Amino acid sequence: METKEEKVEQGVTRIRPGDGRSLRVLGEVVTYKITSELTGGAYSLFEVVSEPGGEPPPHVQHREDEAFYVLEGEYEFLDDDGHTMRAGTGSLVYVPKGSLHTYKNVGTTPGKMLVSQTPGGLHERFFEEIGQEAQDKSKLTLSRGQVNDERIVAIAATYGIEIPPPPASR
Repeated sequence: METKEEKVEQGVTRIRPGDGRSLRVLGEVVTYKITSELTGGAYSLFEVVSEPGGEPPPHVQHREDEAFYVLEGEYEFLDDDGHTMRAGTGSLVYVPKGSLHTYKNVGTTPGKMLVSQTPGGLHERFFEEIGQEAQDKSKLTLSRGQVNDERIVAIAATYGIEIPPPPASR
């Protein structure tokens, strides 16, 4: 990480397999592969591992576009219109800012995706506020907790992420 006295130089960067800070966030393991700090704010890229049945709450990002590239497993994505689409290994799903969306690992094994946000930075800080360090990435023991609790909804809002109440609460 950069200190106030150091300047991060932007240039060719290599991230080795297994490298990157990992956090447990909303029941998933999120590993920072490239941060906005290294891309001049252009984008952030994360590796996300989710357990079978794992899903973040439906949400809207008002400041970033998001892309999901499925590396392993089978996911189901929900879009703005309430439609679902399946996305297996090798699939890419693009979500423009302002679109309600979520995804769910519908496979029987942990799934893995690369997830990017453009521009970068906001999700990095959001994950840091609500996540916990993942000391051992090889052990996928995920706990979901309350993803719609008021604290997380309030923190998300400060980063331009809207988490609407579940339909039963409306």
